[in-house]
Amino acid sequence: MADLLINSFVVFFVVIDPIGLAAIFAALTRGYTTHQRRRAALRGVALSTVILVFFFFAGDWFLRAMGIEVAAFRMAGGLLLLLLSIDMVFARQSGLRSTTSGEVAEAEVREDISVFPLAFPLIAGPGALTTVLLMTAQPGGVAVSSLMLGIILLVLAITWVMLLFAEQLYHVLGETGTNMVSRVLGVVLAALAVQFMVDGAKATFW
Repeated sequence: MADLLINSFVVFFVVIDPIGLAAIFAALTRGYTTHQRRRAALRGVALSTVILVFFFFAGDWFLRAMGIEVAAFRMAGGLLLLLLSIDMVFARQSGLRSTTSGEVAEAEVREDISVFPLAFPLIAGPGALTTVLLMTAQPGGVAVSSLMLGIILLVLAITWVMLLFAEQLYHVLGETGTNMVSRVLGVVLAALAVQFMVDGAKATFW
């Protein structure tokens, strides 16, 4: 149980990547007042929480409705997270973890970035949604599900705090430091993603 909780926390934390997200948020809110930045952070995290919690409770229904077995989804989800980890290790920008160049250009002309691109796709993006669905597929009943939900809310709370101190954090770490942290976390995510695929393959073929 402890290993499951630790692994789930690490995977979700790395996928959300609050440190890297804070750097992007600092860039997107350049010129904002402190009040505007805090309001954008709160609204973005609140909306992404609604999206992720909805997927958490509707995940099992979604898989059944699509006729997808949990083992197959674990393999597919592991593959997606592996691709995401490769982006993190090589510090590449992609739609899996961050905004594309077109989305950045659109965000720059918006007065409020809390919905797009902050809530989606920066926080509640494809990687985060996939991870939430993988977490709902864990066996253990209501007790494990409650703990998984707690992990999601905890990581989102950490993300909110990171966004509040985004400018200070970016000044301390800089772009190089932020990319270094993301790369280290990307290696960890790669190993966990492979484990997801191995577990799914075992359940399918053995």
